Amino acid sequence: MEEIKKLKYQKGRLKFNTMQRRKFITQSILGAGAVTLMPSVLMAGSKEKANLRPPVSKRLFLSQAVEEELKRVKKDIADPEIAWLFENCYPNTLDTTVYYSEANGKPDSFIITGDIDAMWLRDSTAQVWPYLPLVAKDPKLVNLFRGLINRQVKSILIDPYANAFNKNKEGSYWETDLTDMKPELHERKWEIDSLCYPIRLSYHYWKKTNDKRPFNADWFKAAKAIVKTFKDQQRKHNRGAYTFQRVTEKPTDTMAGGGYGNPVNPVGMICSAFRPSDDATTFLFLVPSNLFAVTSLRQMAQIVEQLYGDKEFASECNALALEVEQAVKKHAIFNHPNHGDIFAFEVDGFGNRLYMDDANIPSLLSLPYLDGVDRNDPVYKNTRSFVLSKDNPWFFKGKAAEGIGGPHVGVEMIWPMSIIMRALTSNDDAEIVQCLKWLKNTHAGTGFMHETFHIDDPANFTRSWFAWVNTLFGELIIKIHKEKKHLLT
Repeated sequence: MEEIKKLKYQKGRLKFNTMQRRKFITQSILGAGAVTLMPSVLMAGSKEKANLRPPVSKRLFLSQAVEEELKRVKKDIADPEIAWLFENCYPNTLDTTVYYSEANGKPDSFIITGDIDAMWLRDSTAQVWPYLPLVAKDPKLVNLFRGLINRQVKSILIDPYANAFNKNKEGSYWETDLTDMKPELHERKWEIDSLCYPIRLSYHYWKKTNDKRPFNADWFKAAKAIVKTFKDQQRKHNRGAYTFQRVTEKPTDTMAGGGYGNPVNPVGMICSAFRPSDDATTFLFLVPSNLFAVTSLRQMAQIVEQLYGDKEFASECNALALEVEQAVKKHAIFNHPNHGDIFAFEVDGFGNRLYMDDANIPSLLSLPYLDGVDRNDPVYKNTRSFVLSKDNPWFFKGKAAEGIGGPHVGVEMIWPMSIIMRALTSNDDAEIVQCLKWLKNTHAGTGFMHETFHIDDPANFTRSWFAWVNTLFGELIIKIHKEKKHLLT
């Protein structure tokens, strides 16, 4: 299909009628020759809807532990629609996006984002994250995680400024971008979180398994490259090594200032040319990503000291984390007229700030989820109040739901990711239940989460196959089942 080919290169906004959508979703996930599974189809002798997973023979990666967890949790979900969504979404990353192989006994996991045939460092980490608690139960999952750590390290050593990579050297639709493109790169948008997510994966895999095998010489080289890149993008002495421009009709797809972005005052924070939405920043000190970097640097310090015995480099990581943290506290917290002291979304060190939040993670809303701040921190609580209010220009309310969007798709389009994150960072039963209702009522009968949907018309959505948000929904259900099971039963 021409639409599928096009979506390998860009996050399209395909608009189909209901029948066309369902056919496109099934063919995207199961293959072009698949028979469309209508959500109204019931399993024989049951009132339960047939799941929309690929047949076992067509699933890309099989984990017995994940299958057992799916069954264990699903049987306790009273709402059949939520149970159906969980069954479709929770294993979606394994079913449709994992390309696992081994060479000389070394695992390699290349994980595409879904409808785009490339691997994002951010997305690939987030896509497998809900399976990490099961790693002790399944040696195949151990290899999957080891393989992804290996692949991410390899990618960082190719180019620490790139956000998305090809499996090999296929080249890219974006190869004409005015930056240092290489054939291994799908896209070269510098985003702080692209280097934080691999640290998050490595750290928590190590803590969960005590497996030291991924932490070889290449991992240490990648760690050094990460710190070097972060320091370069503090821009203390010059504008740094990275520039980016693209010939495009979308202003958020290119950088101002001759490819360097708008000027910053070097106060100790790290510049991020792009947000986790892959949209260009307005002010380059992206606050949630800087706080994510603080956490990541401290996690890296533990790894390099305990596994490599390098106290000097560990001290360097901790010192950089402290410098960024102090800069955020000094330059990124402002008194909002309606919400008190809150984190700005972006600042430039000159006193300019941008009050908003974006649905993509890291976001201000997601900071406790990423261990960036404590959920009870007073500044975070004020910030959360702002983010979920009309004072946030990208917070929308409509007939179908309320939630956060962002410039990447545009106004009046809510990201299910933001609703999921709202629930993941909440301890309020009523709020969590309301989020589940919105998610249940806005998948447009497809059985999967989407990138965005219109505030008044969930059938107007973008991205039929977006594995990150599918598995994030699965993660939410797992968390509720563990901590607030009464909300599901």
